[in-house]
Formats: sequence, structure tokens, C-alpha cells
Amino acid sequence: GGPRRLLLVSNSTLHGGGYLGHCQQHIKSFLGEKVKRVLFVPYALHDRDAYARTAREKFESLGYGLDSIHESCDPVEAVRKSEAIFVGGGNTFRLLKALYDNSLIQEIRKRVLEDGIPYMGSSAGTNVATVSINTTNDMPIVYPPSLQALGLVPFNINPHYLDPDVKSTHMGETREERIRQYHEEPNTLPVLGLREGAMLLVEGDKATLQGVTGARLFLRGKKPTEHEPGTDFSFLLTDSNLQNL
Repeated sequence: GGPRRLLLVSNSTLHGGGYLGHCQQHIKSFLGEKVKRVLFVPYALHDRDAYARTAREKFESLGYGLDSIHESCDPVEAVRKSEAIFVGGGNTFRLLKALYDNSLIQEIRKRVLEDGIPYMGSSAGTNVATVSINTTNDMPIVYPPSLQALGLVPFNINPHYLDPDVKSTHMGETREERIRQYHEEPNTLPVLGLREGAMLLVEGDKATLQGVTGARLFLRGKKPTEHEPGTDFSFLLTDSNLQNL
């Protein structure tokens, strides 16, 4: 095995570009030349065949073969044999329920944290890489057995993080208010708000903000802070530090 390697992307499509277009160079440098095939997890969308076709086309254009886990008769065995895992976006509740239904939570954790295979997530796939899906934007359209997720990092992420629009007359809750409500509960974890176009690269105990748009970090009882691409977020990876932030 090797150290954990994660590429956690806020969104798969950025305005004006194609599927994974904004992060394709990050994907290539992340997967490198040793990985030949990627195991795709399309569980977050209803039409898994169409989703797999879209992902396969993209990854083949980057030089990687792609196998979709929904085409395997034994999903657990597919994870055990995988060289790299990519979990796509869609509805986070649907995705997490399918991971539980197929007994994949522990298997993916083991492959990533013990065996060191690369894990890439976008949107919902980034949500499930964290401790829980408590800070997803999605509607609970199905009922997973737990909101606890893969726990590949010891904090939560809010993908597609949106800043309040100062010109808007919309009186509903902002994303910041919703995250604050989460932090009103005891013992709640840091939340990294990843704007569209942002991603977090984790290599062992080092975490770096990449992409073009920056992120907002929310800590319980503290004012949120703004962070530019290139920020070192490694302190979020050590559990002991989280109690003192």
C-alpha cells in the first residue's frame, strides 16, 4: 500500500466547458501513468448506462480504460481488483444508499486507506468521501441506513458552494446559514465549502486546494474564512487538531 491519494472535485461540469473538462489536467497528473483502468461508480444517477458512457468517453480520451461497477456481477470483487476509483456526482442520498446496499463502504475504505489506490470524487462522490453527508445540498430522495460516509478525510465538504448574491431578492437561507445550522449541533466537524471550479488534492497527510475559484472554511463557533487556490489544508487531516481549531 501507499499513502491515501484523493482528488475531491466540487463539480463535474463548469460553465462553458464539457464533462470534467475543467479538471482533466488535474486528473491526468493525479492518476499518472501507472493506472491503466479506472473503476467508475455511477450510483448517484438513475440512468447508470448513460452515465457510464459519458465517463468512459472522457477517461478514454485521457488515455485510461474505464469499467463501471454497475456492470459487474460482483461489485465487492470489482473494488478489490480496481487500480483507481472514480465516484461520480448526482444525488448523494441515492449514492450512499447504493454503497451500503452493495456492501462497499468498508471495501472502498480499505482499498484507499490501506492499499493506497487513488480515489477521485466529483460532487456527490466528493460528499461521500468525507465523514458524513450531513452537509450535502441534495434532497433525501431515498433513505440510506446511515448518513455516515466513507470517512476518507476527517471533516465534511459542501460541494458547489454558493456565495450569497447581494443583488438577489430571494429570502431563503443562504448556503452559509445552512452550514451554520449544522454547526449549531454539538461536536460537528469543519466544513470546507468548495466553489464550482475548486478541488482538494490529498496526498498522505497533505491537502492542497486546487482549481480556480477558492473555498470557504467553516469551523464550529468561528467566523468563516476565505481561502485561495494553493492553500495548504493539511491541518484538517489530523483529528487531534480539529478539537483545537
